[in-house]
Parts: sequence; structure tokens; C-alpha cells
Amino acid sequence: QVQLVESGGGLVQTGGSVRLSCAASGSILSGNFMGWYRQRPGKEREFVARISNTGITTYADSVKGRFTISRDYAKRMVYLQMNSLEPEDTAVYYCNLVAQRVYWGQGTQVTVSS
Repeated sequence: QVQLVESGGGLVQTGGSVRLSCAASGSILSGNFMGWYRQRPGKEREFVARISNTGITTYADSVKGRFTISRDYAKRMVYLQMNSLEPEDTAVYYCNLVAQRVYWGQGTQVTVSS
């Protein structure tokens, strides 16, 4: 049973930074992608960033230059460093793993106050 557990959300002021973490457990096939999605109030879930098992990263245009995704393969962790946060970044952030199937974490709330 694969599980993803996020942590690190909270309340931050505009211009501030937050680092999200996601821990993966269970039997995970190699050749996978880990990433982050978010769901803003009243919006559908959207892609934020992704990193492959070889370290190739992809970002949504809205977060390029502000967010950085990284991965610790030994610890089976993925991180999202979010800088220069804006109120529009307020959302529930979900960890995502694409391996033998698609897995989701339970989500962590990030609120950016103006």
C-alpha cells in the first residue's frame, strides 16, 4: 500500500516562503514521477510542479522562478520550496506520485495573507 503524507503548510504573509514536504511509503516502482498539485478556492485542481526519478523538473508557468521542487531518493521525500508567495497561491497543496498508478496525499493548506 503506497501512502503519501504532506506536511509544512500554514499561514504566511505575501512575499514570504514556505517549504512543503511529502513522504512516500510502500512499494513504489522505479521510473516514477513525484509532484505537486494545488486546488485554489473555487477552482479545479491544477498542476504545480513535477520531478522525475532522473531529476528532470517541470513547472507551471504561474510558479516558475518562485517555486522549486526537489527530491531525496534515499528518504523517499519530495519537497516544494515556495518563495515570493502571493495571495493567489492560497490553496490546498497535494503531493502526487505517478508509478504503477496515480497516488495522492491528503493535502496541506497554504494560506497567503495580503
